Amino acid sequence: MIPLLLAAAMAFAFALVGTPLLMRWLRARGIGQPIREDGPQGHVTKTGTPTMGGIMIVGGALVGYLGAHLQNGAIFTWAGILSVAVIAGAGFVGLLDDWIKVKHSRSLGLNKRTKFAGLITVAVIFAVLCIRLADVSTDLSFTRVDTTGFDFGPGLWSLWAVLLILGSSNAVNLTDGLDGLAAGSSTLSFSAFVVIAFWAFRHQDIYRYPQSLDLALVAAAMMGACAGFLWWNAAPARIFMGDTGSLAIGAGLAALALTTNTQLLLPIIGGLYVAETLSVIVQVASFRLFGRRVFRMAPVHHHFELKGWPETTVIVRFWILSGMSVALAIGIYYADYLSTGATG
Repeated sequence: MIPLLLAAAMAFAFALVGTPLLMRWLRARGIGQPIREDGPQGHVTKTGTPTMGGIMIVGGALVGYLGAHLQNGAIFTWAGILSVAVIAGAGFVGLLDDWIKVKHSRSLGLNKRTKFAGLITVAVIFAVLCIRLADVSTDLSFTRVDTTGFDFGPGLWSLWAVLLILGSSNAVNLTDGLDGLAAGSSTLSFSAFVVIAFWAFRHQDIYRYPQSLDLALVAAAMMGACAGFLWWNAAPARIFMGDTGSLAIGAGLAALALTTNTQLLLPIIGGLYVAETLSVIVQVASFRLFGRRVFRMAPVHHHFELKGWPETTVIVRFWILSGMSVALAIGIYYADYLSTGATG
């Protein structure tokens, strides 16, 4: 338990203290976020707000994860190391995207093909090394191994892992459109993986993956880093996480789902991200097929803004939905644990 507290506390402190220093450095160089012209008009006032704050999330996670291993009992594992590496790798792709945006003062950074290629490269390396070094299960799993009875095998599992990382990264990226929305909801999502991985560590006879404590440390470090960043990102935001943060968060959630054998539970844990993504898919499909829009603007958080909800109201209500999704997922996970005949 002490390593978990260390990971979360050190990551939180790093992001809390480091973010204002980063803001000062960015302002001194005139580095601010360009706002897309087709977005809600109320967001125009946010132009110039420092961005690339995701550096503090990734940095905080690294500090928390490494610092927790100073405590006896915390052991590095390949699953934990690779999960942190995919967070850093996806964050680096996002950093390049953010840098191009601010350098050229435009709302578009890397072109879609280059950004996609960067994320695929990071995901493929993660998937291959998980198979070769981390001894991950290749089962399609819900709450633990053998819950579906379907084994992908190394090749198909690697493809599945890549798709999950790409989908999760882009889902969080779509959600990051209001002050603190992605940071707050991801704090809740990572807390679910803290519970899941630590519970598995305490019940190895059922879950059977010895990397579980290390994965709990990864989740705790990301939870703490997101919470520390949220202090400055809460509405009205003084800094944005940018793609640096959103891609790192999405990749981290997918990596934890893959390594804790909870891949099919991820859409419930990240129910908010799924809803945001589906709103975009529905909007695009409806417009192309019928020439009509279902929402006033997608992702769906902008729809409620344009309906007249104050931004803070949208954010807090969406946090509540995210919390309910996390609670449901943990409830399902515990119910499955009880179904094994365990009593404690």
